[in-house]
Amino acid sequence: MAPRAPSRTARPPASPSRSGESTISLNAPRAWLIAYDIADPKRLNRVHRLVIKNCVPVQYSLYYFEGSRHAVQELFKDIEARIKPEADDVRAYPLRATPDIVILGRGNLPLTLRLLSALQPALIELLQGQTG
Repeated sequence: MAPRAPSRTARPPASPSRSGESTISLNAPRAWLIAYDIADPKRLNRVHRLVIKNCVPVQYSLYYFEGSRHAVQELFKDIEARIKPEADDVRAYPLRATPDIVILGRGNLPLTLRLLSALQPALIELLQGQTG
């Protein structure tokens, strides 16, 4: 009989002290990249319906989310109720304020399209340019 793989459970993002980033409040908003790999089509549809309500699609199974670490943890709790942790994989990656993006091949979004939000300095620059 083959050894059984260790059970994996959905884990919310690590606390700042464990991940090596500077200390950020649980309530401080920031940008996140949410990615998932769901093995079963029914579970995939359930997770997709939940995630699409809270995130902006970037690519297949890859989404942009804005919110606090606590908000990501709440989203993960909802996702965990819809997945099978031993078969599925869901991750949240915090993004820097000005992420470097490299594209190879045909992207789904036009190169001139920018996702602007209050978390991104480019939005503030754009708004200041319109009023100045």
